[in-house]
Amino acid sequence: MAKAKARAARLYCLRIELEDITPAIWRRVLIEDGASLIRLHHTIQAAMGWTDAHLHEFQIGGVIYATPHPEDDIDRVIVDERRVRLLDVLKGISRFGYQYDFGDDWQHTVTVEKVAPAPQLWRGGAYVEAGERACPPEDAGGAHSYQEFLDQLAKDPRHEQVREFLDWAGDDFDPARFDRYAANAALLRMAWNQWGDK
Repeated sequence: MAKAKARAARLYCLRIELEDITPAIWRRVLIEDGASLIRLHHTIQAAMGWTDAHLHEFQIGGVIYATPHPEDDIDRVIVDERRVRLLDVLKGISRFGYQYDFGDDWQHTVTVEKVAPAPQLWRGGAYVEAGERACPPEDAGGAHSYQEFLDQLAKDPRHEQVREFLDWAGDDFDPARFDRYAANAALLRMAWNQWGDK
């Protein structure tokens, strides 16, 4: 009996944008369609620059996907993201949500820009193709607080509010800087160590 032919991998090209911040903070990521949602979570964390220090969830087609947690609301149905692949949940879906840190409430819009066959030399994992602007520091107070900092920085970089934020975030923090090479290095380490596969 002949062996079944292996399914050819396809790549999702996803645009991930942090909501309610201007100018936009976004990343364009390529990820294999067989990746689990937990792998996509780790990919978003590395691509954006988050540190995975808080809880998260996906909202896809009216369903909540996350890793079940003892403090979850028992009245809320949560599907285990570790057991779901992108190709299974993104059929007919072109846009979905990703929330990180339920306190600061960082909402991301994820848009499927295209789906295409993986290049012949594709080795799996994920890749950041493009992006703009730095991810806010962890625990920065959410989109509203971070936008206030950006607006004040544009008006008066020496303002006391700006100085206080930079004293806390680090004087080297630059909201305009995005290092694609560093993001891809993080994704490479993630693939090498099989983070997101468990």
